[in-house]
Amino acid sequence: MGPDRERDGRRRETARAVVYAACGALLLAGCASMPDSGDLRGVESTPRQDAQVRVFALPPHDNAPPGQIVQGFLEALTSDDPHYETALKYLTARAAKQWRPDASTTVLDGGPTADPVRVGSRDDTDDDYTSTLTGDRFATLDSQQSYEPADGKYRQTLHLTREKKSGQWRIDDLPQGIVMGKSDFLRNYTSVNKYYFASNTPTESDGQPVSVADPVYVRKKVDPMTQTVSSLLQGPSRWLGPVVRSSFPTGTALKKGVTSLTPDDQNRLTVPLNDKASRVGSAKCTEMAAQLLYTLQDLTPTGVDEVALQRANGTQLCLLDKDRAEIVAARGVVQHPEFQYFIDGKHRLVRVAGDSLEAAADVTPVPGALGEGEKQLRSAAVSRDEDSAAGVSADGAMLYVASLVSGGSLGEPVLTSQGATKADRLTTPSWDGDGDLWVADRNPGKPRLLLLEKGAGEPLEVRTPGLDGRIEAVRVAADGVRIALIVEKDGQRSLYVGRIARDERPAAASGGSPQQKTAAGQKTGERPVVSVLELQSVTPQLEEVTAMSWAGDSRLVVVGREQGGVQQMGYVQVDGSTPVGSAPTALTGVKGIAASEDERMPLVAYSEEDGIVRLLSGSKWQKLVRAGSAPVYPG
Repeated sequence: MGPDRERDGRRRETARAVVYAACGALLLAGCASMPDSGDLRGVESTPRQDAQVRVFALPPHDNAPPGQIVQGFLEALTSDDPHYETALKYLTARAAKQWRPDASTTVLDGGPTADPVRVGSRDDTDDDYTSTLTGDRFATLDSQQSYEPADGKYRQTLHLTREKKSGQWRIDDLPQGIVMGKSDFLRNYTSVNKYYFASNTPTESDGQPVSVADPVYVRKKVDPMTQTVSSLLQGPSRWLGPVVRSSFPTGTALKKGVTSLTPDDQNRLTVPLNDKASRVGSAKCTEMAAQLLYTLQDLTPTGVDEVALQRANGTQLCLLDKDRAEIVAARGVVQHPEFQYFIDGKHRLVRVAGDSLEAAADVTPVPGALGEGEKQLRSAAVSRDEDSAAGVSADGAMLYVASLVSGGSLGEPVLTSQGATKADRLTTPSWDGDGDLWVADRNPGKPRLLLLEKGAGEPLEVRTPGLDGRIEAVRVAADGVRIALIVEKDGQRSLYVGRIARDERPAAASGGSPQQKTAAGQKTGERPVVSVLELQSVTPQLEEVTAMSWAGDSRLVVVGREQGGVQQMGYVQVDGSTPVGSAPTALTGVKGIAASEDERMPLVAYSEEDGIVRLLSGSKWQKLVRAGSAPVYPG
């Protein structure tokens, strides 16, 4: 039998296993028989199924040839088998003990291709067989289930041997982890946000902790709730770990013997923990419960309403519901914005009511100097409490900060760029949740990322090790530990997300009383060392990113273009994956985009053809004004 016929036969049997799994043990009417013959057309290694259908692979047949063993093993990797028991049956006993399927997941663009390789120098070698797996890398999951886009060629080998006692072919040497095609990955896995708390930030020292989303991928039909809770307890991803903390003590895990977690009929989830968590206090315990409630909110259609944590001896540690969780810990610094803002045709900062559902909503200048036309603006940023705003002058050279109060004066610029042209001067600024203002100076002679504490004072130059290119746009996340940057290099603009680090040992500066403290917790006369570290590309497929904005806890909306393609708009996760769901309705000539981290709020865009437009949920783009640009939400 040739390799193609072997593969087709195997796929037919896998399809039969899928149908039997869906029909159940009773073999319901219409499922009692499955045709053994017929043409196979366009069948994937594991066909897409309804969400309720679980896919189970078949074990190896007696006397199956090595090519069929390889194909059966690859298909077993894509099944809904919780512990890969079927895949293990394709391995020798020694290989089964050494193989670690959870070490990593490699996702290939079109699935792995298995090609036989002649082993040995003699043509009569009957007990050795090697198969080379090849393909184009698309993404990887590490041992913590964190996603990362990937490219380049994949090439690994499987070695098979004929077992002397049974005479059956089995795999005796293979790489750690698993490999599958993109379509199988999308069927098998779903993205969930784990939640930790921002650390080493000014907000952290003020009382209520701020939650930070840490996306991971779990197998969607293999008890995803228990997987997600276990992943949360294990701690944050390697990339996010340095700037967040978990309230769970190190080593906390589910109580031994607990294999599955399910909410009761009151939507309460009871989580039994091991001895590591048995002595935590009530305040720490409620933070732990808040982490769980935020993490589990999207895993079921109704979410989890209440979490009960138990000690190893079965007694209750604490109980927390969704309403009290928002008092214990903040979801980012997400506030329901009162207004949406943009620059009007007179180059003033104006606003429109954020919750207005009318296409022709009232647009009014903001109170204060930035709305009174004293200085023409080309872009602006509004603080998250909507009490202050920063505006960049029409020529891009000067940055002003003013209160949004009627009668306020503009004052002197807080920052001036020496760039020779408009394109070489200041970017649109961005406020973080602590009231600090970020902006990039694009002056080719001295390109810098700058931070103005509370929007005033001497700008602090932010360190950007590893940055390769010039910053063209800046957006800080509400949590204060992540920042999105559009970076240009050699005419290509890419979107990166970096981690904001604040050194606990600030650099000395002249002046100030060592007894006084700043809002950041540092002594006056000392300045913090702020860095943006480990920039990660989140849109490797786009040659040109035109605009972007944060649009959720771990999501951004992006306007860009693939090489040789047309402009498109879509959502992207901070890990570089594409979230499930539809993209925004297409819009021509978009130059600016604004979204709120409160995902209920509409998108606002600036289009060269339509001016300022707004996209309400379940609707089409609606025109607000023809003359306008640079839309923003607070932040």
